[in-house]
Amino acid sequence: MRTMFGWAFVGLAISGGFTSDLAFQAQNYDSIPVSEAANRAEDASRGGEVCTEAPCYVWETEDEELIDYSDLSPDVEHLSLTRKEALIFPPSQTLVTDTSNVTVSASMNPVSDEREQFQQIMDWAIAQHLHEQPMTDTIQAIAHRFVGTSYKAGLLDQSPEETLVVTLQAFDCVLFVETVLAIARTVAQQDYSYPTFVNHLRDQRYQNGQLDGYCSRLHYFSAWIDDNEKRGTVENITQALGGIPLNKRLNFMSTHRQRYPQLVNNQANYQCILEMEYQLNAVPLNYIPTAKIHHSYDQLQSGDIIGIATTIAGLDVTHTGFIDRQPDGRIRLIHASPAGEVTISQDLQQYVGKIKNAIGILVVRPIGVSE
Repeated sequence: MRTMFGWAFVGLAISGGFTSDLAFQAQNYDSIPVSEAANRAEDASRGGEVCTEAPCYVWETEDEELIDYSDLSPDVEHLSLTRKEALIFPPSQTLVTDTSNVTVSASMNPVSDEREQFQQIMDWAIAQHLHEQPMTDTIQAIAHRFVGTSYKAGLLDQSPEETLVVTLQAFDCVLFVETVLAIARTVAQQDYSYPTFVNHLRDQRYQNGQLDGYCSRLHYFSAWIDDNEKRGTVENITQALGGIPLNKRLNFMSTHRQRYPQLVNNQANYQCILEMEYQLNAVPLNYIPTAKIHHSYDQLQSGDIIGIATTIAGLDVTHTGFIDRQPDGRIRLIHASPAGEVTISQDLQQYVGKIKNAIGILVVRPIGVSE
């Protein structure tokens, strides 16, 4: 069994808040009997003090999974607790207490440098009153803060089991888009908490916002667009900008099974991917040909998400990024480049024209970007 540090949420999510009885009572303990922890949580849930605003305390434990004190194994005798910093858990935020499909080491327990970086971004966003800005400006400003951040491929596939990978230290192109969008949505809520940011990532990355194994991840970018559009996160505006049908069958993953460690020796995952591709091929997909991209420049906004369509058989998109619109009308692309880092390419059409096998772009607008 792997040993990792996890977040123990002290209390149960009830009545729109977190019970704080155990959080405050346990401050003087190095460890606390599990039975006592469970009893205190149960007592609090029947009428104990409810934490409806910061600070709600969390504790660090060497258990593999998040801990629900109402459902601990009876053979566990003691739970070692270490006081951690207070985090803001808004009363409406209950998703973070769903522990069924979260790998703590990757999502809810960032290394100290990453947690510090996230807090710096939030402090900066607050100081800039970024929540008062149009989403166009919010996304662009946040994206610029990551210029120079390292590019690293395959970050989501390093674990044999599907985990909620969260990183601010390195990105591939899709991770960059997901991360900036999740931060922007967090700022727009005026929430500024790490758990809310993580929940936005999970909501964007997985089908119906639920992590349920490898196949629940939205592997194809067209699937990412379709699922997030259904749930009101983005709007696909490609056709409205003059896009034409991309008539191709999407089956790259199933026909290149050997490239995906989670598919090579896992028949269940492979069958699930086959089914996902079958369903995805019923979803209409459009793109703007490379030579016509400049015709849409007047309508593109900062923060619009770009997918670069490809001629590669079975594949829809090979790269993603954000529009970076300049005051003089120049349309740039800010993206995590395979060349090595997050960078800004100075002209969108010229950049797409230089990519091997590229045929044009898809354009997706985050809901709320257009003011």
